[in-house]
Amino acid sequence: MTVTIRHLNPETLHRNPAFSQAVAVEGAHRAVWVGGQNAVDAGGNVVGKGDVAAQAEQTARNLLAALAAADAGIDDVVKLTVYVVAGQSAFPAYEAFGRVWGMPANPPALSLVYVSALFHPDFLLEVEAVAAVAP
Repeated sequence: MTVTIRHLNPETLHRNPAFSQAVAVEGAHRAVWVGGQNAVDAGGNVVGKGDVAAQAEQTARNLLAALAAADAGIDDVVKLTVYVVAGQSAFPAYEAFGRVWGMPANPPALSLVYVSALFHPDFLLEVEAVAAVAP
C-alpha cells in the first residue's frame, strides 16, 4: 500500500518556503500524533535556558526521536504546531530547525502561536506534530 502526500499551495495564497498552506494525505496510512516536545534532554534537564535557538535544536532532536519511535521521520510530518513564548523571536528557532531537520522541498502545514507561558518557566518553545506513515 502506498501513501500519497500532496502539499497544496494554491496560487491565490501566499507561497512561503517554510510551510505548505495545506497537506492532503491519501491512501492507507498510520497517523502519528507527537505531543508537545520541548528542550529537555534524556536526563530531564532543560537545555539552553534563555536561548531560543539552543532550545529549538534540542526540541527538533526530541521530535526526531519521538517520530523514530513510531517508525516515522520528519518527511512524514504533515502538520507542525509551534508554540513560542511571547517576547521571543521565532526566527532563530526556524534557523535551528533547519540545521537539524534540513529544509524539505515540501514542508508540512504549519501554525505558529505566541503564548504567555509554557508548562515549565524555562521553556521558550514547544512543538507538536502530526505524521502520516505508510503501514
